[in-house]
Amino acid sequence: MKLRHMEVFHAIMRTGSVTAAARILNVTQPAVSTMLKNCEQQLGLKLFERIGGRLHPTLEAEAIFPDVSAIFARLDDVARLTQDMVGGRFGTLTIGASMAIANGQIAKAVATFISNRPHVRVELIPLTSPRVIEAVVNGEAEIGVAFAPVTNPTLETEILLRSELSCALREDHPLAAQSVIDAADLAAYPVISYLPQAMLRPVVEGVLTDTGITPSLSVQVNQSLLGIMIARWSRSVALVEPYLLNTIQIPEVAVRPLRPATPLTMLLVRQKAAPMSKVAVQFIAHLKRMIAATAGHHPGL
Repeated sequence: MKLRHMEVFHAIMRTGSVTAAARILNVTQPAVSTMLKNCEQQLGLKLFERIGGRLHPTLEAEAIFPDVSAIFARLDDVARLTQDMVGGRFGTLTIGASMAIANGQIAKAVATFISNRPHVRVELIPLTSPRVIEAVVNGEAEIGVAFAPVTNPTLETEILLRSELSCALREDHPLAAQSVIDAADLAAYPVISYLPQAMLRPVVEGVLTDTGITPSLSVQVNQSLLGIMIARWSRSVALVEPYLLNTIQIPEVAVRPLRPATPLTMLLVRQKAAPMSKVAVQFIAHLKRMIAATAGHHPGL
């Protein structure tokens, strides 16, 4: 039986008549009758008998029908699968993201994105910005989120989020009473900065050098969250990007803008030559909507 023969046979078995089968197949009644006759001739089997003006399946038809039904059930599964793919409801998405935003906005975006997509699997990998770039270039991640600048010519970038370097400190810290903290104010307090190899270390050093102060760098970390938590339990001031604190609230921690303003830009990164999956397209749109909804809720934004 050819697939078209099976389709006609299956429709007649389900509906009990040539007329009804033609209706669900969206063809004419004579076309169904001709196809059925051609099918029976090729098989050398009689599939239906007309008794009392109605078609009745033969024993041979009854024997064939379960297997034909199983084939069309599988075709229905394929149809649903492709519909889910088109709608971004099926597939795997691997995201490489800078730790600051991976632990905040992207973690929240992933959680809300998969809540109504049970067949989507997301792999979220927190990385340093240079490693994010490597992961996207090497195909380890379909999309990445990293600090600007990104200069690799094989990558396409888009601004996802703009912010400014900020101060995280205890709520009862003397500087927390100020709405804005001048870099010169940090001279009297220990400062938490990044390790020398961290991408934001030159940014922090630049703003302090431009102000002409040399604060005590009491602790150096490779993640903003570590700096924030150390500041929570000490009189130190952590110089961090506020992306994480725009999503989660850490008790007893205040965040104040730092002046002079030091812009920070998060970029969405993907390969120029690689087509994006439907899941990735849907997730990016979801992430942008979430960021737009939370923008402005934090002094650093």
